[in-house]
Amino acid sequence: MSRICDICGKHTVTGNSVSHAKNRTRRTWKPNLVKVKTEIGGSTITLKICTRCLKSDFITKKVRGVRSARVENPQGPAEKQ
Repeated sequence: MSRICDICGKHTVTGNSVSHAKNRTRRTWKPNLVKVKTEIGGSTITLKICTRCLKSDFITKKVRGVRSARVENPQGPAEKQ
């Protein structure tokens, strides 16, 4: 499984972890990826995107179904007497 964001291309980065005594050991930083279902061109696909792209509304999540849709009063909320 590749750890690459399908929107921005963010991927795993390597570098050194440096201790107080300046000892260096290799380590990796991985992006925070989530799998999201979205609808593109009439078909449902699953994308791996980073949470930063998800927060920035680059895509819209696909909703499975509508739960008890409420019908709002066009004149506003009913007044209590």
